[in-house]
Amino acid sequence: MTGPGALPRLAPWLGLAVSVALVCLAFGAPHLFGWEVASRAPRSASPDEVPPLHGLWEPKLFGPGTLPAVLVAVLGWRYAADLADRLPWRRLLVASYAGSLAWLLSLAFVDGRSGISRVLGNPYEYLQTARSVGSVSQLLDTYVSRIPADAADNWPTHVAGHPPATLLFFVGLDRVGLGGDFAAGMVVTVLAATTAVSVLVTLRALGAEHWARLAAPFLVLTPAAVFMAVSADALIAAVVAWGLACLALATRRLWWAVPAGLLLGTGVMMSYGMPLMGLVALAVLVAARSWRPLPVAAAAALAVVLAFAALGFAWWDAYPVLRERYFDGIASDRPQSYWWWGDLACLVVSAGPLLLPGVFTATAAAASTARRTAGSVLLLVGAAAAVVAVADASGMSKAEVERIWLPFVPWLTLSFVLLPERWRRWGLGLQLLAALVVQHLFYTAW
Repeated sequence: MTGPGALPRLAPWLGLAVSVALVCLAFGAPHLFGWEVASRAPRSASPDEVPPLHGLWEPKLFGPGTLPAVLVAVLGWRYAADLADRLPWRRLLVASYAGSLAWLLSLAFVDGRSGISRVLGNPYEYLQTARSVGSVSQLLDTYVSRIPADAADNWPTHVAGHPPATLLFFVGLDRVGLGGDFAAGMVVTVLAATTAVSVLVTLRALGAEHWARLAAPFLVLTPAAVFMAVSADALIAAVVAWGLACLALATRRLWWAVPAGLLLGTGVMMSYGMPLMGLVALAVLVAARSWRPLPVAAAAALAVVLAFAALGFAWWDAYPVLRERYFDGIASDRPQSYWWWGDLACLVVSAGPLLLPGVFTATAAAASTARRTAGSVLLLVGAAAAVVAVADASGMSKAEVERIWLPFVPWLTLSFVLLPERWRRWGLGLQLLAALVVQHLFYTAW
C-alpha cells in the first residue's frame, strides 16, 4: 500500500521524467517528422535551427568566458548553499548580486565581446531605433500608428511588440552616451543581475527569510542567465521584481506602495504580458495578509499608464493593433499545436532541469501539512505557474519564451526550496551543468 508520504517523495522524480520527455520530444519531433514550426523568421531559416529554442546549433568547446564560467559554477556548487545559510543578511544580498553578475557575464563572454553586443545591435531590437529618435513626444503620438506591418514607417519587430517604455529606456541610454551596442549590453546585464536580490528582499519582507536563504543559490546561479545577459526581457523582469519587492515591503511600511506601483506600472508599459504579473502581486499581499498597500500601489501604477495615455500612447488602443500584426505575421507560421507544449520545453531549458521537479513538489506540498510552513513560497510559485498557464493558453507567446517568460522564472525557481535536501545539493550542480551545456552548444539569439 502506498503511504501518505509517497506522493511528496515521488513528485520530484515524476517532474524530472516529464522534463526529460518534454525536452526530448520538443527538440526531436520537428527534425524526426519534418515539422515546420518556424522557431525563427522564415527569411532567417537555417538547417541548423534548434526549435523550440530561437537559436542555432553551433557547438563550441571553449571561449573567453568558459574558464570563468566553469570556475563560478564549481565555486557556486561547493560554497553557495553554505554561504547563503551563514552570511549576515546584507552581506548575503551583496554576495548574491556579485555572484549573479559574475555568472551572467562569464556565460555571455563565452562568445567574447559579441556575447554582450550582438543582441542589442540586431536591427530587430531597440538600439538602432533608439538612436534615430528625435522627439519623444512625436514618438508617443505616432507609436500605435507605426505598429502595423503595412504601415509606411513600421516599427521593427521588438519595438512593435512592446509598449514604448522599453524603447524609451534605450533612448535614455543613447542620450547619456551609453547607446553603443556593448555599453548598452553591459548596462542591461548589470541591471538584470539585481533580480535575484529583489526576490530575496520580497521573501524576507514576507517573513520567509529561511526560504530566501535556501533559494539564493538557485536564484543567483540560474540557467536563465544564458538568456538574461543583454536581454531587454531580463530588464523588464528586474523592474517588475523590484516592484513586487517594494509591494512586500509596503505591507510593513505603507510608503513603499508608491514605488511599488510606479515600478509595476512601468513594467506594464514595457511589456504587454506584464499585467499577468498582477497575480503574483496579489499572492504577495495574500502571503503578507495585508491589503493596505493595494489602493496606493494600484493608484500609482494607474498613474503611470494614464500618463503615457495623456502623452499619446494608450495601452488599450495599442494591444489590439499588436495582436493583429502578430497573428498576421510570424505567428501564422507557428503551429499552435506544437507551441503549446514547445513553449513549456523552452521554459524548462531557461529555468533549468529542476523546474518541473520543483513545481511538482510544490503541488504535492500544497496538499500536505507543508503548506503551513511554506505558505508564502507556495503562493508565489502557484501564482507564477498560473501566469505561465494563461500566457501559454493566450497564443501570444509562440516561441522565444526563453526570453519572453524571463519575468516568471525567478518566482517559479522558488519551488526548488521545497525539494528534499539531497535534491537541492545535486540539483544545483545539474542546474549549473545545464547552463554551461546550453551556452556552449547553441548560438542563442538573446
